[in-house]
Amino acid sequence: MLQLIAPIGSLLTGVSLLLLGSGLLNTLLAIRGGAAGYDSSMMGLIMSGYFVGFFVGTFIALPMIRRVGHIRVFALCAAVASVSVMLHQLIINPWVWVGLRVLTGISLVILYTVIESWLNAQTPANQRGKVFAVYMVVNLAALTLAQQLMRFDSTESYILFALASMLVTLSLVPVAWTRLTPPEVQTVKRLRLPFLWRIAPVAVAASLLSGLAMGAFWGMGAVYAGKVGLDDAGIATFMSAGILGGALLQYPLGRYSDSSDRRKVIAITCALAAAAALLLIPAGLNSTTLLLAIALYGGLAFAIYPVAVAHLIDHLDGPDIIAGGSAVLLLHGVGAAIGPALAGQLMTATGPNALPVYFCFMQLLLAGFAIWKIYARNEDEYEHPAQFVAMVRTTPTALEMYPDESEALSNVDDLSSQAKENAA
Repeated sequence: MLQLIAPIGSLLTGVSLLLLGSGLLNTLLAIRGGAAGYDSSMMGLIMSGYFVGFFVGTFIALPMIRRVGHIRVFALCAAVASVSVMLHQLIINPWVWVGLRVLTGISLVILYTVIESWLNAQTPANQRGKVFAVYMVVNLAALTLAQQLMRFDSTESYILFALASMLVTLSLVPVAWTRLTPPEVQTVKRLRLPFLWRIAPVAVAASLLSGLAMGAFWGMGAVYAGKVGLDDAGIATFMSAGILGGALLQYPLGRYSDSSDRRKVIAITCALAAAAALLLIPAGLNSTTLLLAIALYGGLAFAIYPVAVAHLIDHLDGPDIIAGGSAVLLLHGVGAAIGPALAGQLMTATGPNALPVYFCFMQLLLAGFAIWKIYARNEDEYEHPAQFVAMVRTTPTALEMYPDESEALSNVDDLSSQAKENAA
């Protein structure tokens, strides 16, 4: 494993620092926005700004890299992102914050694209799945740890904003210092959604609806935690618990989907996630049960999108996998951009418990659709040429590391051989 990670260690370090800074900023803004008197509706718009920027940046990242190269683009966007972080502290205005969140989203998606395209170029074809798994572990670990950086100082001071800005700036050091040769930039093609809808409608619906749910979690989860009475440290732990739950349950649910109809797995997981979301309402009266409830919800909700991607890949030929995955990834991004604003409006109208009700509704809507499609389009022989891979929403470039069928079978054979050797 060390031989696999060592050549890409600088890239993994860079993305870790980026995620620490952006993850800290996301939760910090939710708390500072509340202290500034912004209602849930306004906070929803602010948080949606990031996902709007992330979506827009997806289309301009590759042209920028082709024009001036990986290192220059990374330096430019790291500087812009770092300055935008500090401007949140210097200019306390909700509409300025919306613009800054859009700018931050654009900058960060370009930074991630630089790193992920470099990872792709440095990864041997037979190691893509392992590198992808390591990359996703780094993502989830950094996002979990980022929440705990809230404990370093009061949210009322500028220190946490400065820390987030420094982390984003420091991400430039390992990337700029690397001796790895910059890769050629490949164009990421996308399949049309009507075609994907015809072959795997549940995967398309799951991408959009899980985006609506997960966008609200990332954007409004900390706002909700503050409104039900958690202090700053409690809010950080609340978000960490949700992310950690997502990291722990993704793999067992995904492995189960490898041996079952993935549509049924999506339906069952969504139904359980809906029930877990409703547990947040009474759990809000007790911090311990609230953490357990969000960990359970996160564990179930985080698994839906990667199972949907695996379900789509089951129905695609090898050359179309990246194109299809990119299309549903962008659809997921559209949902994530709408989710915080929609959930924020509902929370303003009816109170903080509108968020778990919103979660429940989105999950039940997807569960019902999956069940309907199972009966309307039953597949007697349901095969799984794809292997589930735990993941969080990232850029289309990262999908190039998604393991194909041959590698999935190779990994299974390797594990079987290792098990036999250990038994002997």
